[in-house]
Amino acid sequence: MIRAAFAGGQMLVASLALSACATTPPAPTHPEARSYAVTADAMGDVDAALARAAAGGKRVLLVMGANWCHDSRALAGWLETPRLSALVAERYELVFVNVGLPQTGDGHNLAIAQRFGLADFPGTPALLVLTAEGALVNADTAQSWRNAATRSEDAIHTELAALAEAPLPAAE
Repeated sequence: MIRAAFAGGQMLVASLALSACATTPPAPTHPEARSYAVTADAMGDVDAALARAAAGGKRVLLVMGANWCHDSRALAGWLETPRLSALVAERYELVFVNVGLPQTGDGHNLAIAQRFGLADFPGTPALLVLTAEGALVNADTAQSWRNAATRSEDAIHTELAALAEAPLPAAE
């Protein structure tokens, strides 16, 4: 009798554990990082990255996002993977800029986006590839990264490798 009650108790515990797992959200299928620190001089951080890019023959990878945004965290996490971090280290000077909540009117550092030709900032993150002289290479795709959490490492690698070599768009 005691043995049956003990076995029944084990089944109840196992049943409760399974139901708890069913309500636990699945782990993200992408890495995440919280790289969007608030700095005293974000524009100065960008200028320093441009100077390093000029000295090293690289481009600047300017990632504008926020730690509250899952796509921003996903993009930052992808950039920390061994494959992507190697590409970034070889071809880019990486700088993260915190933009706050631009969608609600509480944006920060939006003058940086405007400096490089993005008049509006509808969502996070934005990924700007700049020449060492500050020319925006990917004006057509800079704000298309709001789905970074659903992108694959291969897709991100392919795009960043292409942007590292891409010519500047023709002036209109």
